[in-house]
Amino acid sequence: MGTQDKSPNANNSMQRVKVYRLNEDGRWDDQGTGHVNVDYLERSEDLGLFVIDEEDNETLLLHRISSQDIYRKQEDTIISWRDPKFSTELALSFQEMTGCSYIWDHICTVQRNIQFSSLSNETYHNVNNGLRELPPVELSTLPLILKTVVESGIADQLRVNELILHDRDFFRKLVDLFRICDDLENIDGLHLIFKLVRGIISLNSPQIFEKIFGDELIMDIIGCLEYDPEAAYVHHRSFLNEHVVFKEAIPIKDPLILSKIHQTYRIGYLKDVILPRALDEATVASLNSIVHSNNATVVSLLKDDSTFIQELFATLKSPTTTSESKKTLVHFLHEFCTLSKSLQMVQQLRLFRDLVSEGIFDIIADVLQSEDKKLVLTGTEILILFLNQDPSILRSYVTRQEGVLFGLLVKNMLTDFGDDMHCQFLEILRSLLDSYTSVPQRDTIVEIFYEKHFGQLIDAITSSCASNDSAQTGSKFVSSDGGTGDQSGVKPEILLNICDLLCFCVLQHPYRIKCNFLLDDVIGKVLYLTRRPEKYLVVAAVRFVRTLISRSDEHLMDHIVKNNLFKPIVDAFVGNGDRYNLLNSAILELFEHIRKENLKLLLRYVVDSFWDQLVKLENLPSIQALKVKYEQSLETDGARSNASLLDQRKRTDERALEKEEEDYFNDSDEENSASVATSNRVQSQPVLANGSASNYPSLRY
Repeated sequence: MGTQDKSPNANNSMQRVKVYRLNEDGRWDDQGTGHVNVDYLERSEDLGLFVIDEEDNETLLLHRISSQDIYRKQEDTIISWRDPKFSTELALSFQEMTGCSYIWDHICTVQRNIQFSSLSNETYHNVNNGLRELPPVELSTLPLILKTVVESGIADQLRVNELILHDRDFFRKLVDLFRICDDLENIDGLHLIFKLVRGIISLNSPQIFEKIFGDELIMDIIGCLEYDPEAAYVHHRSFLNEHVVFKEAIPIKDPLILSKIHQTYRIGYLKDVILPRALDEATVASLNSIVHSNNATVVSLLKDDSTFIQELFATLKSPTTTSESKKTLVHFLHEFCTLSKSLQMVQQLRLFRDLVSEGIFDIIADVLQSEDKKLVLTGTEILILFLNQDPSILRSYVTRQEGVLFGLLVKNMLTDFGDDMHCQFLEILRSLLDSYTSVPQRDTIVEIFYEKHFGQLIDAITSSCASNDSAQTGSKFVSSDGGTGDQSGVKPEILLNICDLLCFCVLQHPYRIKCNFLLDDVIGKVLYLTRRPEKYLVVAAVRFVRTLISRSDEHLMDHIVKNNLFKPIVDAFVGNGDRYNLLNSAILELFEHIRKENLKLLLRYVVDSFWDQLVKLENLPSIQALKVKYEQSLETDGARSNASLLDQRKRTDERALEKEEEDYFNDSDEENSASVATSNRVQSQPVLANGSASNYPSLRY
């Protein structure tokens, strides 16, 4: 076999294969190892498979790809077929599955093109497959170049890519032609150039992207895309050069970093503004890949520049830095942390720990006290980035600082920043209070929360839902720390988040129910929400009680009954009437839980205390079932009491009979005295009018 210059991928392990031929004995003979490629056969328009020996560069296999269905793919790494030339079976065994899939897709594409070409116009077929070089880039040849680029098939596109990249001056000549047409206002020529550049981008070639998105060509390429014949003219170059201002929070001296930053913005602008509807998904994915790679390069270079990082934090901490400059630096820090997602996980974690050692959380604590709501939002988003990466980093800081940052988070959750920012503070607090963390951090943070901040949440509710007593005496209330506060009124959405957080705490820290939720009438204060006009807050209060009783805590049940805490819930339920809404469903579900779990103390408490009200809604199946369960509970306890009394009488009679048999053999005096004693013991057991013993069983389960 002769030598072919068909080994551009000779060092690519993806296309490394072994060639096998089936011999007369039915065994596969190893023909050698090489690299496979799909290319044009010499002096032919047909495509074929070339396998070049990896040692001596000789051609191990040359096979013209046929349109016939003779190819088979086996076990993800083998392609075999019966070769008419050798009248035997041939097989390629690939080192990697990706290489097998790549060549298999090429074979299928070539087969489709052959079948399509046989049915298509023969002239069209010859224009593309017979092309050995592109025409010179001139105004007169633009229509032919455009036809070649935009009307080529999948296999022909590879050839067009090769021809464009082979001509090193192709894009320089195209840009020169664009400038001439732009100066002469040759609209027809500019429209052709627009279509050609759009078609070249749609070829989705990484090598072409590398050329046209370079600093030398990118602005001229964007200029070519200004002349869309189907849209109004937009001067994109003017916008990018004059209106887009690149702010350097800290001067960046590395030209490579600056180049990548500018390129990333321009590619994003091209993708999202200039050609949002013209690009297919594959091309958009390739452009996103370039942006992702650029981001990784920028962050990697900046994080390794210790001077830059130190200067950044020194400027942030400096008292002489203006508030506007600090704002710019914080926004840069947020973008820097966001772009770090482009790094590998290990590098990202190392970067975040370096930022912590530089004092980023101290900066955020200062930011959270700002009156600028947008700046507070930026600081919050930085904290969320750290929590998503590794929550233990922030938990360790909160523990070391004895909850200073934690207190700011609670305070800001209770502050109306707008834009649902309080939800972000809620998520941060939930993450910090999550019980599935290391024991030292968990215990310390939970202790800080309940000692210093739990009361703040309850006070926020009482300040917005004053009790009847406080409503009569004035607008002041006594806070959990003994001070007084104004009924300033907390935003309803924030009250809802407080309820969500309290439910979370009940589930995560059930051991805290007795020492925190049963003291200072906390449950009763939360139930003040049932007086609010917002129905979703009433539902939130019911859901809080439902979460509490799911713990089946005996002390909790006693506390609820003793303090008559279901009264506001029943009042809200009856007040809602027969309207079928979320409030109706929440309270019925609460009753259903009591019935199904057979919480006898609560069951009897609800029916005994509130049946006069609930009877109005007796037509509801859940209320009927509740009453039936209540009656069954009474019958069961009554039967159990009677059984206990009968058993006691039986034991007494048996003891008396045994005594009489024993005394039968004694003298008559002793027998008489024993009989009297036995009679007295039987009569001493008091019996109630209903036949039950006085030791009535407890109502508790």
